[in-house]
Amino acid sequence: MKIYTKFGDSGETALYGGTRVGKDAPRIEAIGTVDELNAYIGYAQTFINDTDLSDLMAQIQNHLFAVGADLATPATHTKSAEFRIPADFTTAMETAIDTLSEELPPLTNFILPGGCAAGAILHVARVVCRRGERRVVQLANETEVNPEIIRSLNRLSDLLFVLARTVNCRAQAPEPIWKS
Repeated sequence: MKIYTKFGDSGETALYGGTRVGKDAPRIEAIGTVDELNAYIGYAQTFINDTDLSDLMAQIQNHLFAVGADLATPATHTKSAEFRIPADFTTAMETAIDTLSEELPPLTNFILPGGCAAGAILHVARVVCRRGERRVVQLANETEVNPEIIRSLNRLSDLLFVLARTVNCRAQAPEPIWKS
């Protein structure tokens, strides 16, 4: 199977089911931002040796792939229910946030993105996640979107913040403090 199809050469791409849309359409912008987020998480993972964190990040990446599939499947498609992400992953992220937070010192100041390489990359992933959430909200203002996607991305940005702090803590990398 060839990786290229040439169908996108005119500036359009296909959603699941074959509907053609412009590559600058809000739905495609949302999908692309989720894909970018997934790439940053994969990049951060290359610096992480802790199996528990690496496994969690792999779960997040798989979830984000499912988010992309959900976004690429219009609600009007007959098989749209098959591609909807469930609420259970958001609940699992909340559990991970609570578990990881137990090993972190309490925040007494605002912190700046930074620390070790993986921690800094996870902070980048966090802001890309927030952008993805904004893109999905924008899309939801125009058409029907699974509300679980917005909830999931909102929780994921919190998890990425806690993951960045956890990675920095385990690496004994100081968290840069905001100096007002």
